[in-house]
Amino acid sequence: MRIGELVTPALLVDADALEHNLATMAVALPGARLRPHVKAHKCTALAKLQAAKGHKSFTCATIREVEGMAAAGLGDDLLLANEVLDASRLGRLDARVTVAVDSLQTIEAAVKGGVKEVLIDVNVGLPRCGCPPDNAGELAGMAKSRGLTVRGVMGYEGHAVGLDDRGLRQELVAASMAHLVKAHAAVGGDIISAGATGSYDINTWANEIQAGSYALMDTAYAKLGLPFKQALTVLATVISVSPDGYAVANCGLKSLAMDHGKPDMLGGGDVLIVSDEHITFVPEGSVAVGDLVRILPAHIDPTVAYHQQLHLFRGDEVLESWDVDLRWW
Repeated sequence: MRIGELVTPALLVDADALEHNLATMAVALPGARLRPHVKAHKCTALAKLQAAKGHKSFTCATIREVEGMAAAGLGDDLLLANEVLDASRLGRLDARVTVAVDSLQTIEAAVKGGVKEVLIDVNVGLPRCGCPPDNAGELAGMAKSRGLTVRGVMGYEGHAVGLDDRGLRQELVAASMAHLVKAHAAVGGDIISAGATGSYDINTWANEIQAGSYALMDTAYAKLGLPFKQALTVLATVISVSPDGYAVANCGLKSLAMDHGKPDMLGGGDVLIVSDEHITFVPEGSVAVGDLVRILPAHIDPTVAYHQQLHLFRGDEVLESWDVDLRWW
């Protein structure tokens, strides 16, 4: 199949850029130093490529992702880095599953669901999940008293990882990890899990990094000067051209995440409006109705989740089509 035969909008993955990204990260964080986050691509075919590079432990965001990874034979060491109040589906899996907990209620859910291992989730500055650092030791004691194995701690410095200013990013990551290291001293265990693509080379406190976006990349992370290439674009078809100088393609909010800002047009051009089914842009050169254009999303994770397939390509040839099989809840 050729790219031009795809029904648009469609997700394209540049095979060479993807290989570069996977190989670059394998050198930077080999083996267990990286726990790739599958929420970024929701695709077991891509996860198998990450495992082939030596990254055999994975981070998941949903029960559905954990189940799908286990079913694909990728269940050696799965971390659900999220609090859940019903872990019954997790306890039935033929896989090693660890769950993040930050309260007595989530500990009880793990016990009731048959999960054996947990990480204490610590709030390190991002106002989301996680217990106060000073409470981590007590929470670990509660978990152990109920028969759970506490493998260590995790914390996400998400408020820092996307900052353009590297100096400020380093400063905030250090401050966040001071909280996590303190909590780990009280909790114990082998694991200090944290980080993201934006802090993969900064966070030296964690012994495993939960980076995910590095594989496909987006324009938000591209601004940070990281050594990863833009592998994913949304392929769209020009459906209207205005004499006023703008054009419209069939790729809108239902196929392109906008929570991190406007996308970019590959090859240049100015995006004016993104609506439900349309992207209105001023092209760098001339375009005609029927032309194909490629769009660089600002946020990879929710963009991929809108689509059913990823199409791996080189040149004009579609090499493989992968199901985004970890979608839904």
